[in-house]
Amino acid sequence: MKSFLFFLFTAAVWAQSAVPPAASPASPPPAPPPNTVTATLDVGQALAAATAGTVVATFEDGRKITLGELNSFLAAMPPNMQQSARRDRRAFVQQFAMMHRLSEMAEKAKLDQQSPVREALAFNRMYLLMNAQLHEVLTTINVAPAEVQSFYDGNKQRFTQAKVKALYIAFSANPSAGGANEPKRLTESEAQAKIASLRAAIAAGGDFVKLVKENSEDQTSAAKDGDFGTLRSTDKLPDAIRTAIFALKAGEVSEPVRQPNGFYLFRAEEVGVQPYAEVQETILNELKQAHFKQWMDEVGRGLNLKVENEAFFTEGGAASPGKQ
Repeated sequence: MKSFLFFLFTAAVWAQSAVPPAASPASPPPAPPPNTVTATLDVGQALAAATAGTVVATFEDGRKITLGELNSFLAAMPPNMQQSARRDRRAFVQQFAMMHRLSEMAEKAKLDQQSPVREALAFNRMYLLMNAQLHEVLTTINVAPAEVQSFYDGNKQRFTQAKVKALYIAFSANPSAGGANEPKRLTESEAQAKIASLRAAIAAGGDFVKLVKENSEDQTSAAKDGDFGTLRSTDKLPDAIRTAIFALKAGEVSEPVRQPNGFYLFRAEEVGVQPYAEVQETILNELKQAHFKQWMDEVGRGLNLKVENEAFFTEGGAASPGKQ
């Protein structure tokens, strides 16, 4: 009984807060359209042959509750309530019947025609229909394979990737002479001079990997002969590092790149473009979003709203009725 009352209380709270904030016009709604069942009750072995028309219970007036009706109702519930329903199916059916009875009582009392219920019903209906329309448009957008391929061919710089090695020399605002168990901490000018010297040695034919092992203070990459991974132009990188790396050709070494706590040298091992198959899905989704935004912009332009009361938009309230 306690769980039953808790369900009704939760349902009441949800009903008051179920209306989410207005969706961003350029973003697709996350929810499926009405009548799309995305959650079902696990009926188990006992009802292995159950169908949507399988009768689960009967109201006292003879009206039947079917498995399909329960699954459709379940799909519209918040995730936490779906979990509760699956855990205790008997309580869920009882709760479902109680909600039906209470809503019928409310309609009989014409509560649906009174404020604020009337306005809440109207808003929820409009909101659900809006999201259904957005979902319908987004899921029916077709992007031709030729358009995806054309985007890839025309924007290959976006899909550039480089496999690089790095050598790092740190500096500190509080330099030290070091000790038996602590390396010397360089000033910024000392670190800059050291990285420049190493760059000159590499340019003169020095072994980059050997210098990494002997000097680099990035322990992670130094332990892998300086391997810094494969970076893509779309990765979140500091601008200075992105600019330095993607200006390199295979085998070239960058000029020293200053970062907040040290200087880097980068050597490009391989430079190329991500294969079409790796980015095809990303491009497809991006083009879908672009088409969706274009459709939304067209709908917005078609509103042709004419402001009749400028005072409404001023701080402090609207103009009095009848005054334009």
